[in-house]
Amino acid sequence: MELTEARLKFIEAWGKLGSEWGINRTMAQVHALLLISPESLTTEDIMQELNISRGNANMTLRDLIGWGLVDKQHRPGERKEYFFADKNSWNIARQVAQERKKRELDPIIKLLNELSDVEGSEKEPNYRVFKSTVRDINKLAKNVNKTLEAMLKAEESWFWGSIFKMFK
Repeated sequence: MELTEARLKFIEAWGKLGSEWGINRTMAQVHALLLISPESLTTEDIMQELNISRGNANMTLRDLIGWGLVDKQHRPGERKEYFFADKNSWNIARQVAQERKKRELDPIIKLLNELSDVEGSEKEPNYRVFKSTVRDINKLAKNVNKTLEAMLKAEESWFWGSIFKMFK
Protein backbone atom coordinates (compact mmCIF):
# COMPACT_ATOMS: atom_id res chain seq x y z
CA MET A 1 0.00 0.00 0.00
CA GLU A 2 1.33 3.43 -0.91
CA LEU A 3 1.72 6.08 1.79
CA THR A 4 -0.93 8.33 0.22
CA GLU A 5 -3.52 5.56 0.32
CA ALA A 6 -2.51 4.56 3.85
CA ARG A 7 -2.87 8.17 5.07
CA LEU A 8 -6.36 8.41 3.55
CA LYS A 9 -7.39 5.10 5.14
CA PHE A 10 -6.08 6.22 8.53
CA ILE A 11 -7.92 9.54 8.34
CA GLU A 12 -11.15 7.79 7.35
CA ALA A 13 -10.81 5.14 10.08
CA TRP A 14 -10.00 7.77 12.75
CA GLY A 15 -13.09 9.67 11.63
CA LYS A 16 -15.25 6.61 12.22
CA LEU A 17 -13.58 5.97 15.58
CA GLY A 18 -14.18 9.58 16.59
CA SER A 19 -17.90 9.02 16.29
CA GLU A 20 -17.56 6.41 19.05
CA TRP A 21 -15.85 8.98 21.31
CA GLY A 22 -18.62 11.50 20.90
CA ILE A 23 -16.64 13.59 18.41
CA ASN A 24 -18.08 14.27 14.96
CA ARG A 25 -16.44 12.65 11.97
CA THR A 26 -14.86 15.79 10.51
CA MET A 27 -13.41 16.72 13.88
CA ALA A 28 -11.80 13.29 14.16
CA GLN A 29 -10.51 13.47 10.57
CA VAL A 30 -8.84 16.84 11.21
CA HIS A 31 -7.32 15.36 14.37
CA ALA A 32 -6.09 12.35 12.37
CA LEU A 33 -4.51 14.59 9.75
CA LEU A 34 -2.69 16.56 12.44
CA LEU A 35 -1.57 13.32 14.12
CA ILE A 36 0.12 12.01 10.98
CA SER A 37 1.56 15.33 9.82
CA PRO A 38 5.22 15.84 10.68
CA GLU A 39 4.77 19.61 10.72
CA SER A 40 2.11 21.95 12.07
CA LEU A 41 -0.57 22.80 9.50
CA THR A 42 -2.46 25.98 8.68
CA THR A 43 -6.21 26.17 8.28
CA GLU A 44 -5.65 26.36 4.51
CA ASP A 45 -3.54 23.19 4.56
CA ILE A 46 -6.31 21.36 6.43
CA MET A 47 -9.03 22.70 4.12
CA GLN A 48 -7.12 21.56 1.04
CA GLU A 49 -6.11 18.15 2.39
CA LEU A 50 -9.61 17.21 3.62
CA ASN A 51 -11.62 19.21 1.08
CA ILE A 52 -13.64 21.08 3.73
CA SER A 53 -14.81 24.69 3.92
CA ARG A 54 -13.05 27.40 5.89
CA GLY A 55 -15.99 27.67 8.27
CA ASN A 56 -15.99 23.94 8.91
CA ALA A 57 -12.21 23.94 9.39
CA ASN A 58 -12.28 26.90 11.79
CA MET A 59 -15.17 25.49 13.84
CA THR A 60 -13.55 22.05 13.95
CA LEU A 61 -10.17 23.40 15.02
CA ARG A 62 -11.84 25.48 17.74
CA ASP A 63 -13.62 22.34 19.00
CA LEU A 64 -10.40 20.30 18.96
CA ILE A 65 -8.65 23.01 20.93
CA GLY A 66 -11.58 23.00 23.38
CA TRP A 67 -11.19 19.24 23.82
CA GLY A 68 -7.47 19.76 24.49
CA LEU A 69 -6.48 17.59 21.52
CA VAL A 70 -4.95 20.32 19.35
CA ASP A 71 -2.86 23.42 20.07
CA LYS A 72 -2.04 26.38 17.90
CA GLN A 73 1.16 28.27 17.48
CA HIS A 74 2.35 31.40 15.76
CA ARG A 75 5.57 31.68 13.83
CA PRO A 76 7.59 34.88 14.05
CA GLY A 77 6.90 37.20 11.15
CA GLU A 78 3.81 35.30 9.98
CA ARG A 79 0.14 36.11 10.52
CA LYS A 80 -1.03 32.55 9.93
CA GLU A 81 -1.85 30.23 12.79
CA TYR A 82 -0.39 26.74 12.76
CA PHE A 83 -2.08 23.76 14.39
CA PHE A 84 -0.57 20.59 15.80
CA ALA A 85 -1.70 17.56 17.78
CA ASP A 86 0.06 15.71 20.57
CA LYS A 87 1.11 12.42 19.00
CA ASN A 88 1.36 10.47 22.28
CA SER A 89 -1.51 7.97 22.25
CA TRP A 90 -1.66 7.76 26.07
CA ASN A 91 -2.09 11.54 26.31
CA ILE A 92 -4.82 11.39 23.65
CA ALA A 93 -6.68 8.61 25.48
CA ARG A 94 -6.48 10.49 28.79
CA GLN A 95 -7.66 13.74 27.22
CA VAL A 96 -10.63 12.07 25.53
CA ALA A 97 -11.52 10.25 28.77
CA GLN A 98 -11.29 13.51 30.74
CA GLU A 99 -13.54 15.38 28.30
CA ARG A 100 -16.11 12.58 28.14
CA LYS A 101 -16.11 12.37 31.93
CA LYS A 102 -16.71 16.12 32.17
CA ARG A 103 -19.43 16.16 29.49
CA GLU A 104 -21.22 12.87 30.24
CA LEU A 105 -20.36 11.18 33.53
CA ASP A 106 -20.17 14.20 35.85
CA PRO A 107 -23.66 15.48 34.90
CA ILE A 108 -25.27 12.05 35.31
CA ILE A 109 -23.66 11.57 38.73
CA LYS A 110 -24.97 14.98 39.77
CA LEU A 111 -28.47 14.02 38.59
CA LEU A 112 -28.36 10.60 40.28
CA ASN A 113 -27.28 12.24 43.55
CA GLU A 114 -30.29 14.57 43.31
CA LEU A 115 -32.62 11.67 42.50
CA SER A 116 -31.30 9.71 45.49
CA ASP A 117 -33.03 12.20 47.75
CA VAL A 118 -36.50 11.41 46.40
CA GLU A 119 -39.12 11.21 49.12
CA GLY A 120 -41.67 8.44 49.38
CA SER A 121 -42.87 5.45 51.31
CA GLU A 122 -40.98 2.15 51.45
CA LYS A 123 -44.41 0.48 51.29
CA GLU A 124 -44.94 1.85 47.77
CA PRO A 125 -43.51 -0.55 45.10
CA ASN A 126 -42.82 2.26 42.60
CA TYR A 127 -40.81 4.12 45.23
CA ARG A 128 -38.78 1.03 46.23
CA VAL A 129 -37.94 0.09 42.64
CA PHE A 130 -37.06 3.68 41.70
CA LYS A 131 -34.89 4.17 44.79
CA SER A 132 -33.12 0.81 44.31
CA THR A 133 -32.49 1.40 40.60
CA VAL A 134 -31.13 4.92 41.12
CA ARG A 135 -28.90 3.70 43.98
CA ASP A 136 -27.46 0.85 41.89
CA ILE A 137 -26.81 3.01 38.82
CA ASN A 138 -25.30 5.72 41.03
CA LYS A 139 -22.96 3.15 42.61
CA LEU A 140 -21.88 1.95 39.16
CA ALA A 141 -21.37 5.52 37.89
CA LYS A 142 -19.26 6.40 40.93
CA ASN A 143 -17.11 3.29 40.43
CA VAL A 144 -16.59 4.20 36.78
CA ASN A 145 -15.70 7.73 37.92
CA LYS A 146 -13.09 6.39 40.39
CA THR A 147 -11.57 4.24 37.65
CA LEU A 148 -11.40 7.18 35.26
CA GLU A 149 -9.87 9.38 37.96
CA ALA A 150 -7.18 6.73 38.52
CA MET A 151 -6.52 6.56 34.78
CA LEU A 152 -6.29 10.34 34.45
CA LYS A 153 -3.74 10.57 37.26
CA ALA A 154 -1.74 7.47 36.37
CA GLU A 155 1.33 6.94 34.31
CA GLU A 156 0.70 4.67 31.35
CA SER A 157 2.88 1.77 32.54
CA TRP A 158 1.31 1.73 36.02
CA PHE A 159 -2.23 1.86 34.63
CA TRP A 160 -1.79 -1.02 32.17
CA GLY A 161 0.14 -3.03 34.74
CA SER A 162 -2.77 -2.65 37.17
CA ILE A 163 -5.34 -3.60 34.53
CA PHE A 164 -3.39 -6.69 33.47
CA LYS A 165 -3.02 -7.82 37.11
CA MET A 166 -6.82 -7.85 37.41
CA PHE A 167 -7.13 -10.32 34.53
CA LYS A 168 -4.50 -12.80 35.74
